[in-house]
Amino acid sequence: MVPTDVDLVESQAFLSPPYPLIQTQMSSEDNLGANEDFAVGAGASLTYPLQCSALRKGGFVVIRGFPCKVVDMSTSKTGKHGHAKVNLTAIDIFTGKKYEEICPSTHNMDVPNVKRSDFSVLDITDDGYLNLLTSDGNTKEDLKIPEDDIGQQIRSMFAEGKDVVVSVLSAMGIEGVVAVKESAGGNK
Repeated sequence: MVPTDVDLVESQAFLSPPYPLIQTQMSSEDNLGANEDFAVGAGASLTYPLQCSALRKGGFVVIRGFPCKVVDMSTSKTGKHGHAKVNLTAIDIFTGKKYEEICPSTHNMDVPNVKRSDFSVLDITDDGYLNLLTSDGNTKEDLKIPEDDIGQQIRSMFAEGKDVVVSVLSAMGIEGVVAVKESAGGNK
């Protein structure tokens, strides 16, 4: 006996929800959450895609969500049925942690938009924040002094009364002091 459409519908009755289905029409105001607030930026993306084979030693790449600098890169040959693979070794630009990634050479990887800026140190607060002078004459007070050798160097140079300039890298919404030097102007 071949089941009919009626038999199939009756046998699948348990699949229907226990409540009646209600169809509603959306008004123009309900247009997929058009009244919700969204953060609006300048439109610049935090990363951009780049083919894995186009990455270079000394360049930047995002590995496991962290902006990293490529320190070693090697390409393996294609297998019988596969793609050439790129073996990347990179170091997080803010923490110094080492990451490794293996990616087919034809696939895309994210590359962070990295910006480097120099700021003059005006003061170091008691709670460890730097008071910095930007190039347009405003102050920036949201960077914590690093806990590593760079932080110690900043403190000692500032205590000696030198004009201290710090280099700050910003990538993927994170900022960090990565270098320190004495200003070309000399002492205060």
